[in-house]
Amino acid sequence: MTDYELIALTGPTASGKTSRAVSLARRIGGEIISADSRQVYRGMDIGTGKDLGEYGEIPYHLIDITPAGYKYNLYEYLRDATAAIDEVEHRGNLPIICGGTGLYLQSLISGLRMPEVPENKELRAELVGKTLDELTVILSSMKKLHNVTDVDTVKRAIRAIEIQRYYAEHPEAAGGTTGADPRRALIVGVDIPREARRVRIEQRLRARLEEGMVDEVRGLLDSGITPDDLIYYGLEYKFLTLYLQGKLSREDMFDNLLIAIHQFAKRQMTWFRGMERHGFKIHWLPFDMPEEEFNDSVINLLGK
Repeated sequence: MTDYELIALTGPTASGKTSRAVSLARRIGGEIISADSRQVYRGMDIGTGKDLGEYGEIPYHLIDITPAGYKYNLYEYLRDATAAIDEVEHRGNLPIICGGTGLYLQSLISGLRMPEVPENKELRAELVGKTLDELTVILSSMKKLHNVTDVDTVKRAIRAIEIQRYYAEHPEAAGGTTGADPRRALIVGVDIPREARRVRIEQRLRARLEEGMVDEVRGLLDSGITPDDLIYYGLEYKFLTLYLQGKLSREDMFDNLLIAIHQFAKRQMTWFRGMERHGFKIHWLPFDMPEEEFNDSVINLLGK
């Protein structure tokens, strides 16, 4: 038996997390719970790298659970992931949290609990018409901006301000976000050198474009999802939407998207290093380690 209640398998984009998690789940009798902020959306398949064909008979959770165009958030993720962990444990299986959204992963492992922040229609009316720069200044006056995801778009910035206003008006709710017990998690990171990561990112982007990623985004737009709602999701959905709107040439779309993905991978690694500085032990294993050797290493770390 192991003292751990779950495994968290993470790493930067294009490191091969999914195939590792599936192989490990098959070996130890696990079920996979996604920690990817975009794989929750139905119809956003190629751009988010769901790779559902890899799962085979392995059960997975928190993928395709909400429609594209919706704004899924951390509160909902913690609620849904907790329910999924309970289900997996009830079946006697080991939950394997797999994904590269550091905020989701760290919040879940640390036992974070959050109140649901309701929509503030009066505040939203006050903020309508303000530029992204103006909203960024407002949000910066309310909290320290640790990353730029809150101010990627006007809609995100308004929601972030809405949340901070709620916490200011309900300090008991803000104070209650950190009180839960941390989970006993074995955190395994897929370690990939920077240059190998860059090569894999470009290869994967070219492959996804060949697989029909442009048609995927065009189909989402044709289904009634607004361009702003797709741009909200960033990366592939942002730049392909701009391309389909005629605001970027195909060459500029590819070049800008490639740069953005490389920057995203760097931010992921910065987040993981921050986790380590805050006491989270991440056991890094080489991305090119043979499959069985990788699984053996994780099992040894589990102490099974």
